[in-house]
Amino acid sequence: MVLNKRPTYIQLLQAFPPRPIKTEEELFATQKIIDSLIDSAPLTSDEKDYLNILGTLVYEYEETQQPVPDIYGVDLLQVLIEENGLLQKDLLPIFKTESIISAILKKRRKLTTRHIEELAEFFHISPAAFFPNSSE
Repeated sequence: MVLNKRPTYIQLLQAFPPRPIKTEEELFATQKIIDSLIDSAPLTSDEKDYLNILGTLVYEYEETQQPVPDIYGVDLLQVLIEENGLLQKDLLPIFKTESIISAILKKRRKLTTRHIEELAEFFHISPAAFFPNSSE
């Protein structure tokens, strides 16, 4: 290759043919190519297309290796409280008393439809997030 000439799409494919990633070693090798492309920005359209394919392969591999647990209901509420750095008293407008909040977080009491609607609005998420995934 000429020094200042960027590789074409075909040259990129020949240098590192994209294949489904099956091992950590393949993941690291693919990530190394991705990093080298990103470090050589600005990218040509050929490099962007090639990077898109490699990124898709990494995403597909990671999806099969690290399944995200489906959380809902009180477990979801606990995560949302923690992620947003909230205290129980921050939810008083929804639950009216700290004893109700405490009972729900300890799973001694269930979330009501009104709670779910108001929590969804408060956290800017769909009320459906509080219910189990129906595909299970």
